[in-house]
Amino acid sequence: MAGYLKLVLLGGMMGMAGFAALAQIADPTRPAVDESQGSVDGASGAGQPSSGLQTIIRRKGAKPAAIINGEYVELGGRVGESRLSAIGEDSVVLSGPDGKETLAMTPGIEKKPIKPVLKKKASGKTSGKPNKQMRSE
Repeated sequence: MAGYLKLVLLGGMMGMAGFAALAQIADPTRPAVDESQGSVDGASGAGQPSSGLQTIIRRKGAKPAAIINGEYVELGGRVGESRLSAIGEDSVVLSGPDGKETLAMTPGIEKKPIKPVLKKKASGKTSGKPNKQMRSE
């Protein structure tokens, strides 16, 4: 009985040590924390959204809208001195006294069309028909 109790206690202690080690691992699904700012992604305060375009909203039977700088703005609405003049798939256009400004959901990332992959025949020649199952980047 005493040997069984020692085994249970030892197993419990090892489990707690493993749990403590896991608690120290950063969660990859959470936003990065900027330690110098004391907030997430350099936002000015806790719970404050970052500046720029956060979301594009498209609804059937209603005006498209966007969340810009944490504010809901419908097409034609105002953001400061600018007007929301266009809403695209992944960007919006603001028209103001300084001209047009495009805000993108993912700045610095461009979409590229998928190029079809040609099937190879047993002889090593291509058939000229794209292989729909295989995609290249």
